[in-house]
Amino acid sequence: MAIKVQGERWFPSELTFADEMVKNWGHWYCDSEFGKLKAVLLHRPGEEIEKVTKENFQDFRFRGYMDPIIARRQHDALAEMYRAHGVEVHYVKDQRKDRPNAMFMRDLVFMTPEGAIVGRPGIAPRRGEERAVAATLAALGVPIIKTINGDGYFEGASAMWINQETVAIGTSSRTNKSGADQVEAELRNIGVHNVIRTQLPYGSLHLDGIMNMVDKDKAVVFPWQLAYDLAMELQNLGIKLIELTDIHEVKENLSINFVALGPSKVIMAAGNPNTKAILESEGIEVLETDFSELLHGWGAVHCMTVFLNREPVA
Repeated sequence: MAIKVQGERWFPSELTFADEMVKNWGHWYCDSEFGKLKAVLLHRPGEEIEKVTKENFQDFRFRGYMDPIIARRQHDALAEMYRAHGVEVHYVKDQRKDRPNAMFMRDLVFMTPEGAIVGRPGIAPRRGEERAVAATLAALGVPIIKTINGDGYFEGASAMWINQETVAIGTSSRTNKSGADQVEAELRNIGVHNVIRTQLPYGSLHLDGIMNMVDKDKAVVFPWQLAYDLAMELQNLGIKLIELTDIHEVKENLSINFVALGPSKVIMAAGNPNTKAILESEGIEVLETDFSELLHGWGAVHCMTVFLNREPVA
């Protein structure tokens, strides 16, 4: 009896990566800033935060000394809020002991429907944090679809999902053209048709300090730094701009740096009564958490959080 040898006559599967994503990799997905949040990646401040003192905090781009005990307590409270709302919390393992900014996880990862884009920080005191993050993602089974390389640098807080087919990317001292080009190429490769480029003002680091999506038709914005072209693009997409004009709350207490648990439901730093009142007047549920110590690092809830899984938005 003749033995049938297939050899090179095998044909490849025509299924796409997305078709096989859950079967081969698990439930890791994000195409919005507001779909129901299912899983996050955090880095609890470790030994590295103890390197920040009252004398050297500016060397790490902090605005003041951060008490490690209080900072960890506030970070733990955020994690508990996530768990209380059904969010699975994962932590980075084996992060470097000389990188106090590593708690600001959004800068290191931008999540997509097909996996993670691992960033490359713009400033020297953060370079290398991404290695432990990439190792943790791999251990969890999260696909890494791109790592920023060459002369590019890109931080995840510079990009924001507007809808399933639209992402905004802001260039600044933390994301250059090369980094943005690499991200755009990968997004287009997975089906994002509309990438909006916007240049952030001098002194602004990330897009999430200027705007944040809270629902499919609502964006919370700081109007005095939102580029006109971006504002028009958002409105042309049928998105209402909810303006925050309290400079102290936006720039000092980082009130716009919230995380949506789901459509029109957010966790934000406490101590922003004017922002809270505006959001609630727009039908947005606001949960508050004490970030008074963590704010010394110039980051709030959104900065701390990588979205590993959000439910797709219909």
